[in-house]
Amino acid sequence: MYKPIQIDKKNLTIMGVAFPDLTTLNSTANAIGSNMYEGFEPSVNRIALIRDYVLNKITFTQFVETAKNTNEA
Repeated sequence: MYKPIQIDKKNLTIMGVAFPDLTTLNSTANAIGSNMYEGFEPSVNRIALIRDYVLNKITFTQFVETAKNTNEA
């Protein structure tokens, strides 16, 4: 079931997770929203993980390993 997430474009946050700019926030929000229709359930940790990957702070391998190794991600 789809349930809305909190997106604050003024403060550049999704569920309280800060983004550096509106473009990154919007593209991430759109991707998250699309995946929610397929059953993805966002959490603060998952959004932070996605943000870090989108911003090239972590590699795809690190992204996958983190997602597999945590209950919350």
